[in-house]
Amino acid sequence: MDLKKSAKDAAQVLTSYLTFQAVKTVLNQLRETNPAHAYWLNSFSTKEALQDGEAYLRDLLQERPEFAIRIMTVRQAIAEEICEFLPEMVLTGIQQANMEYRRQHLERITQLGSVQHAADEEVDLPQESAADPETTSE
Repeated sequence: MDLKKSAKDAAQVLTSYLTFQAVKTVLNQLRETNPAHAYWLNSFSTKEALQDGEAYLRDLLQERPEFAIRIMTVRQAIAEEICEFLPEMVLTGIQQANMEYRRQHLERITQLGSVQHAADEEVDLPQESAADPETTSE
């Protein structure tokens, strides 16, 4: 496993996600201050691929540089706010999710084992016969 490539890929995905969040933030701001600009940016954003934040910004710079610069500024501000605690949150989230999946798996296999064990006991146990009251003497 190439850890540097994995880290680079994760950083690219995170950067695109932060671009998406910045676009949402700017759109919300524009809806309040300039609905016509919000409409234009929303239309642009629906036809351009926002999955790749860098390609989106390159295309937006060609069309409306003022929006691209605003989005880049917001994206950077968001990144500065979250990057401080993001690694710990990711690690803790993964650890908690893994623990929950393991717990659910253990519960499922032990329940299946209990049901199977109970079914096996029912089949293997001999039937207890009731004592015949007439044949027993006191």
